[in-house]
Amino acid sequence: MARLFITERELNFISDLSKELIKDIIGQKIYYYPISELKTKTHNIYNESLQKIFDNPIIIECLADANFQQTTKIDKFGVDKIFVLEVFIQYRDLVDKGIQVSVGDFFSFDEVFYEITEVIFEKNIFGLPEHKGGLKLIGTRSREGLFHAPIKGPTDISNTDADAVQTEFEQQRGNTLDSVGNETGDKRALRENGVLDAPIDGVRKIKKSFYDE
Repeated sequence: MARLFITERELNFISDLSKELIKDIIGQKIYYYPISELKTKTHNIYNESLQKIFDNPIIIECLADANFQQTTKIDKFGVDKIFVLEVFIQYRDLVDKGIQVSVGDFFSFDEVFYEITEVIFEKNIFGLPEHKGGLKLIGTRSREGLFHAPIKGPTDISNTDADAVQTEFEQQRGNTLDSVGNETGDKRALRENGVLDAPIDGVRKIKKSFYDE
């Protein structure tokens, strides 16, 4: 579409809508582990690292594919389960938070740690290359022993960990601080530009039962 008819207001509106869907309605998240190049040691001959060392994990709200791929491979070394998961992330949210995801980094979802094998940018908004709708991460289950980190929930109802089942999530709604005072990094352009007012009740926690049963 011609740039003449697309203004910053339309672009901000589309961005805020997708942020609201991902961050305030869906309620899914991954734990993203950026690999530290300074801390990770590589083999002198093969130039490969035996074990990845990561910086502190970052929570990123997302839309995870419910129909993830799982295959089983049997060879002379035994049985190996291969998981492939696609995750959609709102692009401007990453830009606002200064997060840059890269192939070779890791993320966890459920009880599985994935290595990012592809980072695919989704279509441009109205064909404008500088305004991208989002990006898709394709993660493949990391090899045994390559990556170690504590498992964070939610995971499965059969587990007894306190965070195994998520009973509520928090709508950030463009607020700079969450309910306990931590910075969210969440920005809504229409609010910053004075087009929309901030929600009167601030951040909001959504419980598992929407009918208070």
